[in-house]
Amino acid sequence: MVLAVLLLALLPAPAAAAGEGPGWTVRPAGGGSAGRDARPYAYLEGVPDTVLQDRISVTNPARTPLTVRLRGDGRAGPWLRFAARTVTVPARTRADVPFALALPGNATPGDLAGEIVATAGGGAERRVPVRVRVGGPTLAALTVEDVEVSGGTIRYALVNRGNTPLRPRLAVRADGVFGVLLDRPERPLPLELPPGRRVELTEPWPDAPALDSVTVRLRVAAEGGARGEGAASAAYVPVAPFAGGGLLVLGALALLGTGAHRRSRTRREPQALTTPAPATPPSAAPAPAVAAEDSSPPRHPVPLARTGAES
Repeated sequence: MVLAVLLLALLPAPAAAAGEGPGWTVRPAGGGSAGRDARPYAYLEGVPDTVLQDRISVTNPARTPLTVRLRGDGRAGPWLRFAARTVTVPARTRADVPFALALPGNATPGDLAGEIVATAGGGAERRVPVRVRVGGPTLAALTVEDVEVSGGTIRYALVNRGNTPLRPRLAVRADGVFGVLLDRPERPLPLELPPGRRVELTEPWPDAPALDSVTVRLRVAAEGGARGEGAASAAYVPVAPFAGGGLLVLGALALLGTGAHRRSRTRREPQALTTPAPATPPSAAPAPAVAAEDSSPPRHPVPLARTGAES
């Protein structure tokens, strides 16, 4: 019985199907790629408008040939080029396959990643990480976009406009008709924003006013001097049971805003001293009318007729 077991152990194992060998591997070539000193990923570094080259090793321990198809994936995937998309590795052989990464002239300086994907005929897949550093000056730029205020929620979007990952910090302030309603100091957000990435976020405001006209301002900052600001305005009006009531509320809100604006102007602009205008002199009394002088010759008195005889 023991002899039979030993004989079975000495028999060769059945050959694995082509492309389905469980032991086939794909690793970066060189550096003891079959041992513990194997490179964990392929690393390439260069400036825009250059071609970078490296190799991967495909090991086939099976007794039949292995055929794999190669392709690029990830952000650096479109820049990867292979001498042959399909590679056949003989049995019990390791083949080194060259590949190249062509950096375009408009490549943004900074770090990016990709993968080389090898797929065998049976569907098994192996991946080799590729890390790329594009040389050149780094730029940290961050913008705040599409700020909206709705009820107790502030919605906004952050966009990394630079070429380096950013960890943004956020400060929130809201001003109403009668003063500051919300003032949250700068705090870090729990995210890292890769270059070129846009993320939509919300900021809760559970104690938003019931009746007010507010302006909300968001300020963000990140390492490298990146700064951005966005703002939005909103009117908080309680729901009135009748249309007339709603109009009254809107009118009151407008009056409040106008009054606050006037008070603000009064506080900012001291009243100018006014010089009283000189009193209007009383109109001259009309001159007395002068009778027109009679130009006719003076009349002599008419002698009275005598009566009786003269003495």
